[in-house]
Amino acid sequence: MKKHSFNSFKQGKTIPVIVKPNAKKTLLKGYDEERKAHILEVAALPENNKANQEIIKYLSKITGKKPRIKSGLTSKKKIIALD
Repeated sequence: MKKHSFNSFKQGKTIPVIVKPNAKKTLLKGYDEERKAHILEVAALPENNKANQEIIKYLSKITGKKPRIKSGLTSKKKIIALD
């Protein structure tokens, strides 16, 4: 697994993400070459949209852009768009 950063993504691009909910801390863990997706640990439960809200809050903070979940609202594999 390689280390990656979301800072290199430009507005209008999409980011494939694999979410691991219920972690101790929300952080970008790395990049899975096999699945071609970023690994994101999320400090929220995957119920009542809590994990998705935490993802948006975290990505907004680290990228300075407005992220939205383009696909995968109920899946661990998501596509994030930066607007």
